[in-house]
Parts: sequence; C-alpha cells; structure tokens
Amino acid sequence: MASAKIKKTEIAKLLSEWSQEFTVFVPSQDEGVAKWARWDGKEASFLAWYRNTVVPPKAIFFPPMESMFRFQKGGDGYQVELPPPAEKGCLIFGIRPCDARALSILDMTFKDTYEDPYYLTRRKNGVLVGLGCTSPYDSCFCTSLGGSPTDAASVDLMLTDIGGEFLVEAITDKGRELIARTSLARAATKADEARAKEAKELAGGRVIRKINTEAVTERLLAGFEDKDYWERVAAKCISCGICTFLCPTCYCFDISDELINNQGERFRSWDSCAFPIYTQMPVENPREEKWRRLRQKVCHKYEFYPMSFDVIACTGCGRCIRLCPVNWDITQVLANLPAEERVKLEK
Repeated sequence: MASAKIKKTEIAKLLSEWSQEFTVFVPSQDEGVAKWARWDGKEASFLAWYRNTVVPPKAIFFPPMESMFRFQKGGDGYQVELPPPAEKGCLIFGIRPCDARALSILDMTFKDTYEDPYYLTRRKNGVLVGLGCTSPYDSCFCTSLGGSPTDAASVDLMLTDIGGEFLVEAITDKGRELIARTSLARAATKADEARAKEAKELAGGRVIRKINTEAVTERLLAGFEDKDYWERVAAKCISCGICTFLCPTCYCFDISDELINNQGERFRSWDSCAFPIYTQMPVENPREEKWRRLRQKVCHKYEFYPMSFDVIACTGCGRCIRLCPVNWDITQVLANLPAEERVKLEK
C-alpha cells in the first residue's frame, strides 16, 4: 500500500489497536498546559485543539528526572541495581515535524563518544507517528532551517489532514509494518493524495517568520567578542531557563546521588546553561555574567553544534519565543548580529 487513509472518527480505535503493542502517548492538557501523556484509552478529542505541546516530546525519551541505578553499600563494596526495562516500546502519536527532527538531532549527542543506554534504548523501541502542522504559530520558523510543517524525514508514519480523514504515508520499515497490521487503514486514491499535496503546500505558506541562516556560524564567530551587543540582548533575560527546558534539542543535565542508611540512588535531571549555578560542581561556572550564558545558548545552537555535527541544533519550533516571560526573541538576535556587514565585506 503506497499510501493509506484513516477516518478521523476512527483514530481512537486506531490508538486502541496500537496500545496492545505500545505505550501510546498523545497530546494532553494538564492544568491548562499542553504536554505529552499516556493515552487514556477512551477518545481522541485532542485533535480538536492540538497545535503543539508546551513540553516537547524529548521528555519521553529523556525524562526531566530519571533514576540511573540504585545502590547499596556493604562491607565488601557497593551492590548496584539497574532500573527494570520497559515492558513495551512507546508510540508517539501526532508528533510535529519540528519535534521529530529535534529527536534526530538529539540522537547525535547521545551516540557521540559515549552511547547513552537510557536514551538510545527508548529511541530504538519507539515509533513516531507524525501529524502535519496545518496551523503554525507566528513564532514558528521551521522553513528557515530546512524543515516544513509537513516534513516527514524524521518520522515512521506521517499523517496529513485531508478533511474528514488523514492520509497516511509509511516512511520507514517500522511505519510500513505498523500500517500493514492496522485493520482500519484503507487504500488512498489519487484524489486523496492530491488533497494532501495541496494541504502541505498551504501549510508551508503559513510559516511567516523567517531568519537568514547563511554563514550564520561565521557571523556568530565574528561577533563572539562583541560584549556590548551580547550585554544589550541579554538585558531583559531573567535566567529562568524556560527557553532551554522547553527547547526540543537542549540536553544539559546534572547527576546526583542520594544516600540514606547505606542505600541510595543515582539520578539525573535536566539542567540549563541559563542558570548562574550551572556547572558550579565540581569547580565553578565559567560563565558568571548573564550575557556570557545567553551567548552560550545562541552559539551552541548555531555555531558550536554545527561545528561538531554539521547541523544547526534548532528546528524553528518557536517555543523559546512564545513561552519566554520577557519576550526574548532568538530570531531578532540573529538578525541583528553586529558582525553581519563585516562578514559580507570579507567575502
């Protein structure tokens, strides 16, 4: 089946089928905050309100806090107990293309030099069912970074809204196997595929925010020592860490041990380069000034990460813009780099 289609009214049945094999996660509203949660096994009302979640799906594969192992201290040393493996793999239903792409970027970090077994095991056992974005926020800028609201490059299955149905395209072997076992899928027609193509084109045109990424690494490098500029753009930042915690590609974490009566646990938790106490253990924070910490965030995304992995560590999801309590805007920071003219002249 080259492409299939599924009625929107049958999505709950579809999720019920998949929940026999996977732990299914869907968008959910908890106290007014859109985040990912285990499907309740009842309905799919999220389709009526879902644009994107506040908390990105990285939290499923890289939890805000997780146990690495438990340990017990005895007379002959320590006994270590690893957490039990998950009984089922996870299926993320409705992941937006920008967030799926973000996971492929995170993969590079967690595979580099040292392979992280916690993250990589979840990713290996996970399935991503993408849902094309038909109503991007005005803070979204995915098209400036090589993506699009309907980009299927990083998912296993891609769903596109074509009215009362979704067109379903299998992208990977995982996706093909999954849709082949689905009793609710019907063959799509040429007319269905034409409607999907039109919907994708319309969605791409709705991304109105643009940034110039040409020579961005060189531009940042040229302006790296411009203290006045970085102090100016950092002035209203309050170092709350929201932009990093809610960024789908940020991955900094801290590791702590808790020991009570010779029994303990090692766990890791999200950390942020925005915090004044970041990397204070075991020595000190090398970036005491706020402007240095903000510069680190921007340069990590657009300069340092491309140097290591040849990809910008930003997908244009826009969370850091629309969820910032002081309206700090990374696209404006990049657009106003003082090194812009200097780089042009050097060319």
